[in-house]
Amino acid sequence: MRAVLDHGPVARSGIARLSGLSPAAVSRQCTDLARLGLVREMPELVAAGGVGRPQIPVDLHTGDAGDTGGPLAVGVHIGVPRSTFCLTDLRGTVVARRDFRHDGIPAAALADEVGRGLAAFLAERAPAPAPAPEPTARTAAAPGSRLLGVGAAIGGWVDPATATVVRHDALGWHQHPLGAELRRHTGLPVRVDNHARAVAQSELLFGGRAARRSLLHLFVGNVVDAALAIAGVVHRGPRSGAGEVAHLPVPESTVECPCGRTGCLEATVSDTVLARRAAELGIVPEPSAPLLVDAAAAGDRRADALLRERARGVGRATGLLLDVLNPDLVVVTEQSSLLNPEYLEEIREAATAHSHVCDDPERILIPHAGPAVLLVAAATVVLNPLFRSPLQAFGNTAAMLPSG
Repeated sequence: MRAVLDHGPVARSGIARLSGLSPAAVSRQCTDLARLGLVREMPELVAAGGVGRPQIPVDLHTGDAGDTGGPLAVGVHIGVPRSTFCLTDLRGTVVARRDFRHDGIPAAALADEVGRGLAAFLAERAPAPAPAPEPTARTAAAPGSRLLGVGAAIGGWVDPATATVVRHDALGWHQHPLGAELRRHTGLPVRVDNHARAVAQSELLFGGRAARRSLLHLFVGNVVDAALAIAGVVHRGPRSGAGEVAHLPVPESTVECPCGRTGCLEATVSDTVLARRAAELGIVPEPSAPLLVDAAAAGDRRADALLRERARGVGRATGLLLDVLNPDLVVVTEQSSLLNPEYLEEIREAATAHSHVCDDPERILIPHAGPAVLLVAAATVVLNPLFRSPLQAFGNTAAMLPSG
């Protein structure tokens, strides 16, 4: 699956060479994966008039939300002012999406409302169940639906093993069984992870090759957190508590933090703080980071200056992380730099100016998915186990999906 993801369409002989498997093993695997609808042959790509037996390329079975093509993953990103739902194909391409605002909904009712909204989205946009292929001796019964399951990405401290949000202060959730709530509404298997780790995993799966050596991901939104991956594995730590950088000190920052100290990263650069400052300065009519970004794009110099100041704060913190971890790549998810490369340059300049080990600003990038980063990351929470062990993951999913 990884060889086909990276190089497809590719002939079976090419898969054997790329993966190190024997041609016989590749043939068996392709047969099983094709029966499950994960890969398909592409005979239309074979050149006419060739000599010898034709090498028929194999590719991932992708499609969109309106045909009977390949399986789809459901992604849910749960943010503070709103959530976003999506469907993606096996390559992480978003084929359908919807925003779901939930301002003012109490914490106790939020997961239920998100679950209802997700169920309504799937009822309207998800494909009709496809006929299930005949099971083989080597695989579990194939699913009666093309939906692989739900991947949920959310900030804060998340325990993927139990699909539980251990702590999300902004939403008021503590030990919240998010996975169980979403499964109750959708009837689909649900996986949950922290959004910083989910973005890191999407870079490992769909991004550049360098990410698979070592990667640091820094997420800057209403919450600020991070994820580290070494040799293609995202580090979680005991109880999946790794990535807490909200109180990392930012050089030159004197902003007071609710923790009692000054200069903490989240208190200095978060969307919440940025939006409040923008409203206090009269740049936007209400505290809203997207409105601030829009104002800057429309030419408001005060908005631009505020975003550049935030970018430099992010860059100074990135310089500290580069010195400690020295990864091959640093991926920064921050709204303004996703939309305007000038803010990424501010981050790069501040990072390299404060780092003692990094003089290469090109190591600092935005996510490969651009503005769709959080949707692709959420879907990756489901897709990553599939690519790691396709027959096992798809078989387990099949047992949990509703039949046709």
